[in-house]
Amino acid sequence: MVMLVAAGVFYISSGWHKAFSSLLGGVAAFIPNLFFALKIYLSFGKEPQKIVKSFYTGESGKLLITGFLFYLIFQIPGIEFLPLLGSYAAVLSVFWFALIMRGI
Repeated sequence: MVMLVAAGVFYISSGWHKAFSSLLGGVAAFIPNLFFALKIYLSFGKEPQKIVKSFYTGESGKLLITGFLFYLIFQIPGIEFLPLLGSYAAVLSVFWFALIMRGI
């Protein structure tokens, strides 16, 4: 949702090129976190050692997927760095704000 809003803002203000870069930044944050969440979800109800192992493999996989996605994104000619990074940071900040709001 946040990545679509960011892409929409960039589309309205600067055109489709920056909106596309922004959308790719959001995808680069969303997909690895989805992988991590799936790994944790699948470990529900297992022994503690397997849960800890799934956390480590999920986080390692998340980092590898993030690096690979950024590698693929930077192969696209003409990618705008600031919209890409801005949307990436916006999507990641949603998780932090959700944790803060849940604590209230």
